[in-house]
Amino acid sequence: MASFRAGRARPLMTPAPVIAIAGDAEALAGQVARFVAARMSNAPDRFSLSLSGGTTPKRIYELLGAGDLGVPLDWRKVHLFWGDERFVPMDHQDSNYRMAREAFIDQVPVPFSQVHPILTGARTPEIAAALYEETLQSFYGSKILDPERPLFDVTLLGLGEDGHTASLFPGTKALDERNAWVTAIIGAKPEPRISLTYPALESSGMILFIVSGAKKRDILARVLANDLTLPAARLATRGTIHIFADRAALPD
Repeated sequence: MASFRAGRARPLMTPAPVIAIAGDAEALAGQVARFVAARMSNAPDRFSLSLSGGTTPKRIYELLGAGDLGVPLDWRKVHLFWGDERFVPMDHQDSNYRMAREAFIDQVPVPFSQVHPILTGARTPEIAAALYEETLQSFYGSKILDPERPLFDVTLLGLGEDGHTASLFPGTKALDERNAWVTAIIGAKPEPRISLTYPALESSGMILFIVSGAKKRDILARVLANDLTLPAARLATRGTIHIFADRAALPD
């Protein structure tokens, strides 16, 4: 995978992603849930997890909530964040926060103060983005990201059929944002979105792409070929990138 930096003649390449293959969507969800649980269990103190929306992550969250993953999970040390959100009420059926809350947050003893949703009750998407940036910076303890100190331990991301990830869509000005940690995305979809930008997404010990279904096969092939027209292919991190895919999504 690669990332474009203004002023550079060539893209900055990350180490090659680690690819794990599961037989089907259910096996994929179990594989990712066990991977996240192991990292959570091994974390010495606090563990920061950035969540993704979508149907495949929902099953992962249900498995995390059930807790039968082979390792003890101490939810008291976990902080939960979101990579993006639709600008809809937090109880709306399309809310990523609502999905995660119903899938697992309500079933686990994570302290309420350690659940950090994007506050879509703000007056505008821009205000919601600014407030979330303040939340992230307060948690991190600085307004400047240190390449040696990741914001997140693990970041979960999906891959859209157009190559978007989080709410970073092709052709949007958010792709060039390198200062703000969070931004409002207006016009890419019918509803406004709030999304983490590349600097925040890339500040992760591990980035996990979760890719399922035959409809994702072609776009995953393009990402693996470092097609820099695709937002997902531009991610670069000092940590590691893992791609968890089921066989249906695996390129030929």
